[in-house]
Amino acid sequence: MSITIASWNINSVRFRLDIVERFLRETGTDVLCLQETKVMDEAFPHAAFEAMGYKHRLLNGQRMHHGVAIISRLPLAEARRHDWQDNGEARHIGARLPGGLLLENVYVPAGGDLPDREANPKFGQKLDFLARMTRWSEALREPTLIVGDFNIAPLECDVWNHKALLDVVSHTPIEVETLARFQDSHDWADLGRRFVPAPERLYTWWSYRAANWKASDRGRRLDHIWASPELAPQARAFHVLEDARNWGKPSDHIPQIVTLDL
Repeated sequence: MSITIASWNINSVRFRLDIVERFLRETGTDVLCLQETKVMDEAFPHAAFEAMGYKHRLLNGQRMHHGVAIISRLPLAEARRHDWQDNGEARHIGARLPGGLLLENVYVPAGGDLPDREANPKFGQKLDFLARMTRWSEALREPTLIVGDFNIAPLECDVWNHKALLDVVSHTPIEVETLARFQDSHDWADLGRRFVPAPERLYTWWSYRAANWKASDRGRRLDHIWASPELAPQARAFHVLEDARNWGKPSDHIPQIVTLDL
């Protein structure tokens, strides 16, 4: 069975429902993982997804902030909601797909503006979030796909200018090291870089501040799809849909899609 799984920080699913619908119509993706949905579960736009044949949904919503969702044509079982933020924020939703694959959808905190745990508590919360993810990962024994907005660009080529961003949250050495510990804890395979090897250009986010994001191209690869080592060989394709950064009222992130033969 071949399935496609996409991940997208949509930055408000209700505000940008039109481009989510366009994405699903044009790609026919089987499973869509959304981050930063910014809506309580009871106010989620269920009818729109029902009408498109996405009859299975698992939600972990929060009013105006955060929020994650899994939208699927395929049945979803074993809903899980880990509080890796340790304060009740809606930043994770997990499910089991047909055939047994575990799918984890996560929205890692951005971490504020200052890369200093003492001066900026949000930065410390981000590092602690990743530490809790790592402890979970160390105990993982089943084939798993983890997707989402990790809010870290780990490689030098994952940002438009490595030296300029060394002190900028999302690319600081301590964040990169912390994410590497998470990766090593389960020998996760970074599927983006398996299919688009470094140092090839691969970005998933461009700031709204740029008057012309495409011309300046000051991108970062903040969004990721990682697979357990036994699952990684079943990945057959990976791509990002950069054109979506121009659609309607766009998110500052773009979708990434992986095809798996299960």
